[in-house]
Amino acid sequence: MLNKDSHFIKDIFAKEIKEEATRVGYGKGLLEAGEKNKNIVALCADLTESTSTHLFAKNFPERFVQVGVTEQSMASVASGMAAMGKIPFFSSYAMFSPGRNWEQIRTTICYNEVNAKIVGSHSGVSVGPDGATHQALEDIAITRVIPNMTILVPSDSEAARKATIKAAEHDGPVYIRLAREKTPLITTENTPFEIGEAYPVWLCEKPEVTIFSCGDILFNVLKVAKTLTEKGKKISVVNVPTIKPLDIKTVIECAKKSEKIVTVEEHQKIGGLGSAICEVLSEACPRQVLRLGVDDVFGESGTPKDLFKKHKIDYDGILYSVEKYLK
Repeated sequence: MLNKDSHFIKDIFAKEIKEEATRVGYGKGLLEAGEKNKNIVALCADLTESTSTHLFAKNFPERFVQVGVTEQSMASVASGMAAMGKIPFFSSYAMFSPGRNWEQIRTTICYNEVNAKIVGSHSGVSVGPDGATHQALEDIAITRVIPNMTILVPSDSEAARKATIKAAEHDGPVYIRLAREKTPLITTENTPFEIGEAYPVWLCEKPEVTIFSCGDILFNVLKVAKTLTEKGKKISVVNVPTIKPLDIKTVIECAKKSEKIVTVEEHQKIGGLGSAICEVLSEACPRQVLRLGVDDVFGESGTPKDLFKKHKIDYDGILYSVEKYLK
């Protein structure tokens, strides 16, 4: 059953739920953080409205820099601003930031431990028709490996708003992963969100399987958990909005309760949440793990619905895989 302490919306499984893109939540959170702290500045690589940075730019034009299509320079400029005491948030499509400017992020930001925030929008296959060149499926992997980096993957727009505010308060490099498409708004103002914490959101006393997930695909996972519970299966679900630093204590505590583990993410199976979970469990609590995600292939053009179906990370695909895994 749903964990009441998660404070999700009422009627979360209703046929119609309000939807909003996580990038919109970022825009709201950035504006809110900027109103509280005058040291917060924003940069964008010619995608101001696409990344929802326009809200901040409109209200604080003197604290906004449009760098154009120069993602490497954007990261370096942000690093310099951070070195001078500012708190820069810089955004673009995730394929280009942190994709194109990875070396600048690594060397000028993380190596120097400056207080800059990377915001990668339009991640995953939900970018749809833009195809493989714009579908960032490796961004968690390439940022997770960099020392001093914190990685946040919010589950909906409200969580993205909170993630942005928490990132502004956090001292050090942060990567926030966002999506383009509207997704169900399932959390509320009272839903907890702290950097470094994972949250059991679907509870079961003695689960047959525990599912770890991150990002807005969590909604599909919760629907699967509901269906399987109605079929008599014992399921637990854990939301992992912070990929790094991973909440090792919660991961181990939850894994100890069940013999089988599943991870679900809109990312390559290699290097993402699934890999992070496996690394922890292999050392502290060995378990059989089924990783669901993109299986070592590039994306392609298509509707988000069709692409989720192809990679078996839609509701039907996750349900089929978990049921087969439990047999």
